[in-house]
Amino acid sequence: MRYLRELVDGQRPVEKRENSFLLKSEESGTPTDFGSAGGALGAHGKAQAAGVRAGCRVNLLALGDVGGTVLLGLRLLGADVIGSIGIYDLNEKLLSRYEREINQIAFPDGRTLPQVKILEEEQLFDCEMFIFCASKGVPQVGKTGEAEDVRMVQLKANSRLVRHYASMAAEHSFKGIFAVVSDPVDLLCKAALSEGLSELQVQGYGLGVMNGRARYFAERHQEFAGYLKEGRAFGPHGEDLVIANSIENYDDELSRRLTELTVRSNLDTREDGFKPYIAPAISSGAISLTETLRGNWNYSSVYFGKGNSGAFLGCRNRRLQGSGEGDVEAAFAADNTVIEVENLPLPESLYERIKNAYDNLKEIRG
Repeated sequence: MRYLRELVDGQRPVEKRENSFLLKSEESGTPTDFGSAGGALGAHGKAQAAGVRAGCRVNLLALGDVGGTVLLGLRLLGADVIGSIGIYDLNEKLLSRYEREINQIAFPDGRTLPQVKILEEEQLFDCEMFIFCASKGVPQVGKTGEAEDVRMVQLKANSRLVRHYASMAAEHSFKGIFAVVSDPVDLLCKAALSEGLSELQVQGYGLGVMNGRARYFAERHQEFAGYLKEGRAFGPHGEDLVIANSIENYDDELSRRLTELTVRSNLDTREDGFKPYIAPAISSGAISLTETLRGNWNYSSVYFGKGNSGAFLGCRNRRLQGSGEGDVEAAFAADNTVIEVENLPLPESLYERIKNAYDNLKEIRG
């Protein structure tokens, strides 16, 4: 059997645990023990948002189709962990519209929801999590061929954008999470990392929807039903995605067919004449982002390399606080955080699929 940990650069500080490993910075403290009786786990094994995890400041860049939908999801799903959501876009009327409409979403009992506020560009990094939803290169529906990966069309233009804002973050001595939602997620994360942010700061959010799409087919086709309890998703959001029908009872042929259906679903929506942004914005975006803030397991991309050698790989992971002391800003600082990555025994054929995806990601330059 093989393990995901084998892909991590040997120069990275890594701590082995049972069925997981910790990605650490040189400054990371001893992480909160989420498994102890008195630790941060609730009755169902989910990290609690109480204490320093509550009241996070989240700032979101760009209110296009994806950004606007992410904002809606954060307002509805993040009340226990998000205190405010700052928004910034070049279109001032769009900012006014979203500030007004999203803040008018309310429950009959008047329960508290995160307040949305308009930011100036220089305020973008006054937060614990910055969410990059900007995009310049979204192809029009029907303008790309069936075999062409739409995300790769976006790489060149979006790479320049993400580098600009990552550089701004570094100049502002930003210590929080730099979350990339725009496509191609994994490659844009690498571009952001090159501008001076730390290896634990940058995280990519594209794999959640691939898990959601795999579950969609598993719920409708009995042959894939095992995925619902035993399956996993790995790799990039797009080409080279790896869906495993089951970790314990892996079937390579079945897994490849489920992978093909999962990848194809995105193209099917485009062929129907629609941009497939709703499920990605909620599954990869709002749900995965709020689960990250809670310290819960989620599907997202983390950096397995060291320096410029390596790539971001989508996998199941969660963030642990390096120490139990400090305010909310300190709790999410990169030098006070470790990332726990699931590390289950993998059949050789599954490991080779994941390794191939990772090796391909390392070869692409944004």
